[in-house]
Amino acid sequence: MIRTTSLLFLPLSALVVLGACSQQGKQSSPPPSHGEVVAHETELVRLTLKPEAVKRLGIETARVGAGTAALARETSGEIVVPNGTGGVPTGALSNLAQIGASQASADGEVERTRAQVRLARIALERASRLVAEEAGSVRARDEAAAALATAQAQAQVAIEQRRLLGPAVASLGNQSRLWVRVSVAGTDVAAINRNASIIVVPLGASQGGRRGTPVQAPPSANAVAGTVDLYYALDNSDQFWRVGQRVGIQLPLGKTQEGLSVPASAIVRDIYGGEWVYLQTAPGNFIRQRIEALSSGQDGAVVIRGLAPEAQVVSVGAMELFGTEFGVAH
Repeated sequence: MIRTTSLLFLPLSALVVLGACSQQGKQSSPPPSHGEVVAHETELVRLTLKPEAVKRLGIETARVGAGTAALARETSGEIVVPNGTGGVPTGALSNLAQIGASQASADGEVERTRAQVRLARIALERASRLVAEEAGSVRARDEAAAALATAQAQAQVAIEQRRLLGPAVASLGNQSRLWVRVSVAGTDVAAINRNASIIVVPLGASQGGRRGTPVQAPPSANAVAGTVDLYYALDNSDQFWRVGQRVGIQLPLGKTQEGLSVPASAIVRDIYGGEWVYLQTAPGNFIRQRIEALSSGQDGAVVIRGLAPEAQVVSVGAMELFGTEFGVAH
């Protein structure tokens, strides 16, 4: 009896041992994730410069003050050629070969109608002299006058049709005045200040923007994309813009926001688009501080997050400090 009982309990003890081994194996497996404490970003950017280094880098500081910025929306646009009389502007998607053929045909029609006007005027002058000499009829003179009026109307129509086709294709590259077409979502049109100027900058450039003034243009939209086209005039007397060029646009909104004003030269941007300024905490001591700028222009920038009033920021030499921090400048 005793031997039989021990045989019955033997498998149960083996199961207990196997379960314990399995439990130990589960506890020793590494966790699926791992967290590591790192220093805060402000602890990694403290700079201490000697007076001669500050002088050599040309460091200057400015005090942060209050400022107001008009809200703007970043988008893109295309440089197009205005036609000047209400026709469709010429852009990158225009068929220049077709436009050139239409312009040649319209130019020929203008010359033909002008020739008819000259002939009708000669006929009217002849009929008028005959009536004055009592050698012709008044009816012939009146018909000649009507023919001249008809020829002049046809010539005017031909001229207007030619104007609708815009400037000659050969002269598209040297226009002194261009337009920029901005496609805006239909839901955003009401929020845009249509009477205010916009800032136009080449793609990839953070500065060097130029102003564009709103103009009245033929209504155009894209029903598939749900966008409405807005047009603004640009001065191109120095041939700075090219037809079909894609540009960045700052569309002004009808709202303003309070913030802190800093010089535009005080802001540096990293490769990820992060915006920073250097705070002066003591003579020769600087800390790189992350900020969020609401708007930035040649006159200054308005910061809405990351700065305190009356703080001292580096206004000249911020890029030099950025290079010094990362070992680029010495």
